[in-house]
Amino acid sequence: MVIFRSTLFFAYFALITVVIFVGCLPTLLMPRKAVIWASRGWSRLVFWGLKYLAGLDYEVRGQVPASGVLIAAKHMNMWDTMALYVVLYDPAAVAKRELLNIPFYGWYLRKAGVIAIDRGGHASALRKMAAQARAAFASGRSVLIYPEGTRKPPGAPPDYKPGVAGLYGQLDTLCIPVALNGGLFWTGPMGLIKKPGRIVVEFLEPIPPGLKRQDFMATLQERIETATARLVAEGRQLLARKGAL
Repeated sequence: MVIFRSTLFFAYFALITVVIFVGCLPTLLMPRKAVIWASRGWSRLVFWGLKYLAGLDYEVRGQVPASGVLIAAKHMNMWDTMALYVVLYDPAAVAKRELLNIPFYGWYLRKAGVIAIDRGGHASALRKMAAQARAAFASGRSVLIYPEGTRKPPGAPPDYKPGVAGLYGQLDTLCIPVALNGGLFWTGPMGLIKKPGRIVVEFLEPIPPGLKRQDFMATLQERIETATARLVAEGRQLLARKGAL
């Protein structure tokens, strides 16, 4: 049943992606807000299909932050990039530059105003990221970063990169850690398997500005990893009850 429903969702996902990506091409010539509207609409259609075709819903816990803060989130798969884009309004997400070269998808990312970073650029890449983040922050947007820089499956050892500490110091603002357990449900080769259940994304206690780099990194990792481990354990219990582990 899981394979059947996952296949059904994949067909639906492919259809709406082609329709939205092609049908909304004119928004690339419009003000940026038009692309934001199209992108959020696509994400909501994806979540509708997950819920009613694959039996996979989601829940948001904690206080969703207002604009103008730094948000540092666990990254497990494509789901969390869509979910946080919908739950938060118009965040400036830090993304690897290679994504901008993907036809259609990259065009929309560029127009949406993501912060593109060359992960091999080291110090110069960090300076460019910080400059883009300050510009986004000055316009009233929050900045969203995945501090490990890549997807991490549940239970994988953490590997937090220094870029998030650089942004924290540059922006001099609250940092909101985010934990989630989506990797338990959106899984399999290339993420093709969607297990029924409920993904949880949780906004954690804010980290105040002004901490030393080492203290900030230790606090951020401890909060995200502790909460993520709790949510993963909760998700495993749910999957066990459904016989979907």
